[in-house]
Amino acid sequence: MVMREQDKHFLWSLYIATAIIFTWKGLWTGVYEIPYVDDPFIWLFVGFTMLTLSGVIFREFDPLGGLEKAANAMIQFVHAHPQKQEFTVIYRDQAQKKNIAVGGEKLKAIEKGTLVIRGQQEEIFIPIHRVTEILYQGKRYWRF
Repeated sequence: MVMREQDKHFLWSLYIATAIIFTWKGLWTGVYEIPYVDDPFIWLFVGFTMLTLSGVIFREFDPLGGLEKAANAMIQFVHAHPQKQEFTVIYRDQAQKKNIAVGGEKLKAIEKGTLVIRGQQEEIFIPIHRVTEILYQGKRYWRF
């Protein structure tokens, strides 16, 4: 019997999680043998300090970072779609203070978080975080 890749991944994840739990159990049992470390507030402070210094707390719990990644993935999807002319990208123009709609066929490239659109004689650079909505055949497909 050949296991699916998903089953192998699940079993390997279960194995690693079990190993981590056993390791932590051993660490906690050993740590309580050291004098003056049985105060939970000391460990709370040490844990938050470690998370803060490593940057994990800001990288993993960034409330806006996930949204920007989702917007970037959706723009990539539209740009690579074979019928991208059926999509319309709507973005907020800060200078004109209004939403502007651009046909999907005008999407030229995506460069470092910026959407490049073919204008009539020039290229227009739009930060992806300003994209507010994507329409497919005139109906809402995605919204920021």
